[in-house]
Amino acid sequence: MNADNQPLRPPIAEDQVRLVVEVFRMLADPTRVQILWALVDRELSVNDLAGQAGKPAPSVSQHLAKLRMARLVRTRRAGTTIFYSLENEHVRQLVVDAVYNAEHAGPGIPPHHRGAGAVLELPERKRATP
Repeated sequence: MNADNQPLRPPIAEDQVRLVVEVFRMLADPTRVQILWALVDRELSVNDLAGQAGKPAPSVSQHLAKLRMARLVRTRRAGTTIFYSLENEHVRQLVVDAVYNAEHAGPGIPPHHRGAGAVLELPERKRATP
């Protein structure tokens, strides 16, 4: 019996489980994590993301293709430039929570807890101007 008398969550459908596993598989790569983190508060082009991740643009482009197939990022075309952003707020929250959780593994006060308040808001989301 559940200690707090709340009903148990129903099992996840098998197809949904496979999708969740795919999302975590996409997050299991350092370059993809850097790309997703760079997109938390703005959209960026492949070249901008390559600079952020410190990787060549063709490599970043391949990672973005995988992230797009996994529905973690989306695109917007402005002229000849394609901008990438996170697919939705759930992806954004997943990335932020994963990074913040990792910060708790280190010594001292995690960076996201420093500042005026104990609880910090997520950064405002900004769109690049074409």
